Amino acid sequence: MRLGRIASPDGVSFVSIEGPLEDPGAMTAREIAEHPFGTPTFTGRSWPVADVRLLAPMLAGKVVCVGKNYADHVAEMASFATGPAAADPIIFLKPNTAIIGPNVPIRLPANASPVHFEGELAAVIGRPCKDVPAAQAADNILGYTIANDVSARDQQQADGQWTRAKGHDTFCPVGPWVVTDIDPADLALRTEVNGEVKQDSRTSLMIHDVGAIVEWISAVMTLLPGDLILTGTPAGVGPIEDGDTVAISVEGIGTLSNPVVRKGKS
Repeated sequence: MRLGRIASPDGVSFVSIEGPLEDPGAMTAREIAEHPFGTPTFTGRSWPVADVRLLAPMLAGKVVCVGKNYADHVAEMASFATGPAAADPIIFLKPNTAIIGPNVPIRLPANASPVHFEGELAAVIGRPCKDVPAAQAADNILGYTIANDVSARDQQQADGQWTRAKGHDTFCPVGPWVVTDIDPADLALRTEVNGEVKQDSRTSLMIHDVGAIVEWISAVMTLLPGDLILTGTPAGVGPIEDGDTVAISVEGIGTLSNPVVRKGKS
């Protein structure tokens, strides 16, 4: 199932997105009653996806991110003095106010340069959980979506930690929907900027897989339905500028696309 959240003439609602992934124009959004956790029930209302606005698919209470989870990305970031990969996952938080949906502009702060894209697979938590063994991680995951861990590199270097650099409003594009029936172990991940391929990798190259990540994070904090876990980015990250468009595709999920504008511009 593909779970989304839309703004329609009747308001905001969770929906099931139905139709062929290769033909978005033929997709239909079926309205879900209340929330998508557990076994969704439907109201009977539906709209062509072309007639509604896709929002970020989840109202996340928190966004937990994993850093340095692809060896090739660790190597390319050596000039930013971020240090080597660690034996255990390195985690940090982005505020949920950074979340935006598909086609919403990433707004570059006036005091940040360079700002980089980071295409990532994201897991969506489906039930409250704590101290989850890696082997049981899938039982607590609703599904997977796409995220962009936008990062202000100069602020990351200056601060010595990552909260400001990765926490600006609009610095966490997510979407276009959540796919509930997909295996995250070996999915193609590709990022394009203005149609030019920048990242081309596979989730099988993660240093820590999704199960290990959920085990590590849930040992620290309780995870709640809708919480997002960004699983790290592969090599190929780079700057984005006013006027660019970033498109991140993950096999079996779809494409998350966002324009880029300098803050203060419409």
